[in-house]
Amino acid sequence: MSLAVVWHPSYEVDIGPHVFPTAKYRLIRARLLAERTLTAGDFVAPESASDDDVLLVHSREYVEKILASRLSVAEQLTLEVPFSVELREAMWRCAGGSIRTAHLALRDGIAVHLGGGFYHAFADHGEGFCLINDVAIAIRALHRDGAIQRALVLDCDVHHGNGTASIFAHDDAVFTMSIHQEHNYPAWKPASNLDLGLVDRTGDAEYQTLLERHIPQIVQQQAPDLAFYLAGADPYAQDQLGGLELSIDGLHRRDEFLMDVLRAARVPVAVVLAGGYARQP
Repeated sequence: MSLAVVWHPSYEVDIGPHVFPTAKYRLIRARLLAERTLTAGDFVAPESASDDDVLLVHSREYVEKILASRLSVAEQLTLEVPFSVELREAMWRCAGGSIRTAHLALRDGIAVHLGGGFYHAFADHGEGFCLINDVAIAIRALHRDGAIQRALVLDCDVHHGNGTASIFAHDDAVFTMSIHQEHNYPAWKPASNLDLGLVDRTGDAEYQTLLERHIPQIVQQQAPDLAFYLAGADPYAQDQLGGLELSIDGLHRRDEFLMDVLRAARVPVAVVLAGGYARQP
């Protein structure tokens, strides 16, 4: 069975010179095709999330501001990317992409979103390049539609998943885990169900040991109907916004281990990209 990969060209938004390269989504797809890892038929184009989908997570006041392009200067500074109608449309499409990825994962056991993972977005504001929280929207949409009862969020981005932790803080149907560099953005880290805050320059061995100590136990205890895996590449040693020291091989081992644990437990997994800001591999 081929692997379904969700992607849309609108994810690439012109935000000017910026550390967040929105062209990466197109470039990753092009490389996967050039290497013949995937074929054009493996890619799935998602529909945009509806406003009602977004409102499952975000406050009406915040959504109306976005739809009317009325974010204040202060809100845009906190967002850290320039707001535009194109950005809004890309993020609505991206939330739809995470919803589609989740449904494909439930069907096939695994699906990948070549995008998504905007975990810094809170219910009432965006920050850290994240306008809306696509993973939270997808989980709530699947809950609403009766597709799942319990969800697990495994956030392996180098930055703490503060928005996701806040959104699900009082939701017993969602277990959130974040393994991240402790002394890095964001300054305020609302508690996930499990936070593994790493010291600067943590490398492959210690990182992998922590995963092996905690992940199988979480998966066994939670018995989720679906896991979202935020496969951030920014724990990599050469990342511009990270301060950990994982190697490329270490990232491979991380991904393979998590997939093996989830597969053995028969937990469908929806993979989203989250962060990654290295200039060179």
